[in-house]
Amino acid sequence: MKNTFGNAVSMTIFGESHGPAIGAVLDGLAAGLPVDADLIADRMDRRRARGDGLSTSRTEPDQVEFLSGVLDGHTTGTPVTLMVRNTNTRSGDYAATAALLRPGHADYTAFAKYEGWQDARGGGHFSGRITAASVAAGALCEGILRELGIRVYTHIAQCAGISDSPLSSAAGLVCPEPAPGHFALLDPGKEIPMQEAIRAAGGVGDSVGGILETIITGVPAGVGEPFFDSVESELSHLMFSVPAVKGIEFGAGFALARMRGSEANDPFVMREGKVATATNRNGGINGGITNGMPILLRTVVKPTPSIYKPQQTVDYTHYTDATLQIQGRHDPCIVPRAAVVQNTMAAFGILDLLTVRYGTLAQKHGLPQQ
Repeated sequence: MKNTFGNAVSMTIFGESHGPAIGAVLDGLAAGLPVDADLIADRMDRRRARGDGLSTSRTEPDQVEFLSGVLDGHTTGTPVTLMVRNTNTRSGDYAATAALLRPGHADYTAFAKYEGWQDARGGGHFSGRITAASVAAGALCEGILRELGIRVYTHIAQCAGISDSPLSSAAGLVCPEPAPGHFALLDPGKEIPMQEAIRAAGGVGDSVGGILETIITGVPAGVGEPFFDSVESELSHLMFSVPAVKGIEFGAGFALARMRGSEANDPFVMREGKVATATNRNGGINGGITNGMPILLRTVVKPTPSIYKPQQTVDYTHYTDATLQIQGRHDPCIVPRAAVVQNTMAAFGILDLLTVRYGTLAQKHGLPQQ
């Protein structure tokens, strides 16, 4: 099992959904970096469930405990170990259907890989619950990026077929802080229609998905590697570590297939004494390396696989066909909560890429000016 990601800065995750705790270890951070406790608390609050019919009724306080690497609000230079305790587990909800494979989940693939020794309670290590730890770690990285003048902003571009306002160039460069709560939208007026669509799906035992869009500003040109460690490669790898993400695109993405080269290329221009591009259809990346324009990416989040409708499945203890109707506590839509997961994972990836390029001293003293 591979639970560590990163090159110059690494993140290791641990724990299971119904275990005592989940957590993460961040290594490769310079000593003396401020740990923004308020930012971490805000990001954890955006991820947590509220038991409001829009997310699972499993609510957790999600208090982050630092076990090592942080003292007096700053990093010490040793690995940062953080933990989030699980305080509201109900493993009995899964006992009656434990032998039935949940469609869309990792039950069968986990059984095939771990030969029945995996912790299956609440999805175990495959559960979205684990993202609470990665959000805490990624939020710490996001705070470091802010000190370097780099902002990461993610909004719900689409949910249940309802679209938010487009992330225009002006809005993207400003990177507005989302309003309190866990619906990150450019147009707050779209929240009620999205909520109504989510409740409608949940009311009939079903679920919905959506699209998340992230913009990253302030990253200088020249970060990333061609081919295997390209900016797209690292960020894509991280995005696909978020449960339910099934697709990704950068810049104009799949729309580029309908363009000619004259439309897809971004013309170079001089702007305020610096090289820039007139458009940003390539999402701030050329040849796997940043070009100084905002990095833009979108992911597709599938509908939550845990639905209350009867579904065809298999009893894997007897190898017979069966019908499953799940119990337990589940989200009719994870898109609103996944937005902050994507945001913090992107922040971690960018910090790793920057540290590969400039070293740990840049984390504390700033990036070279271009």
